[in-house]
Amino acid sequence: MEFANPYFLLGLVALPLLGLWMHRPGDKGSSALKYSDVRVLAEGPSIRVALTRALPWLGLLALGLLIVAMARPRRLRETGTISAEGIDIVLTLDISGSMKAEDFKPKNRFIVARDVLRRFIAGTHGDRLALVVFAKQAFTQCPLTLDYGVLEGLLDQVEMGMIDDGTAIGMAIATAASRLEKSRAKSRVIILLTDGMNNAGQIDPVTAAKAAGALGIKIYAVGVGSKEGARIPVDDPIFGRVYARNPDGTYQRTKLDEDTLKKVAQLSGGKYFRAADPNALARIYEEIRKLEQSKFEVKEYRHYQELAGKFLWPAIVLLALQALLSCTWLRKAP
Repeated sequence: MEFANPYFLLGLVALPLLGLWMHRPGDKGSSALKYSDVRVLAEGPSIRVALTRALPWLGLLALGLLIVAMARPRRLRETGTISAEGIDIVLTLDISGSMKAEDFKPKNRFIVARDVLRRFIAGTHGDRLALVVFAKQAFTQCPLTLDYGVLEGLLDQVEMGMIDDGTAIGMAIATAASRLEKSRAKSRVIILLTDGMNNAGQIDPVTAAKAAGALGIKIYAVGVGSKEGARIPVDDPIFGRVYARNPDGTYQRTKLDEDTLKKVAQLSGGKYFRAADPNALARIYEEIRKLEQSKFEVKEYRHYQELAGKFLWPAIVLLALQALLSCTWLRKAP
């Protein structure tokens, strides 16, 4: 046990002096009591008289307990330091219409990508994460946070069709980089997941990647989908599930601009990955986690169990008991 305010304990030194002052010898000749019958004295002091004499000691004991309570006794529960891995990562997710492609069986690309991101978040410890989603525009779904529960909840709210269709890769990079611009982390990373080529936005991907690289931000670009591409499903209100077609009647297929994604990664000092199936996508995110690790020490706060109440409540009870007895059963005549 230790005390948060030990200087209050100096008050305990005064208690013996106060006790001596309270029971100092009086002037024996100053007053006298006359008894009509000395046989009362022969019987000795009654229990009531003895308790009356002990009554001041209750207040003195209560004062001692209050002094100890003010010193804040406490018991240390835990302390120490832990070694953790910490970086700032912006997860950037493509939610354009082509992510509905069903070549990631048994689900489409978007559902698989969201599941992989959810597992990535669940396996993260000590890193700050953010989430940026994009289609024709890009916006921040969640800023940098250590509250992974909140991030997972916001990820679950991401749906296809939230933004007008398109693929603004450059805007996605710029939005993600703006979230990391003021970060003081030694390692700042954008994990960009897309299955298409840039066809929207005011900033092209290469320019955005150069700006991110100048800020010391790495981009790990992840291209998803098979090499031959996949048909894009469309939910028609009349005919139900159909597939998008070109003007000549042929089926539209997703087309991944790997050359641009490789250049984006290279310009920022990152790396490009190709995920042709769900298992490959999950492995890529775990590989990126291993590539980006910066060790630092985090001191745990000290957790104490406060013990002042074990002294405070008995003191209050003693003071209340003293006041009650002195006004009732042990009341003195004037």
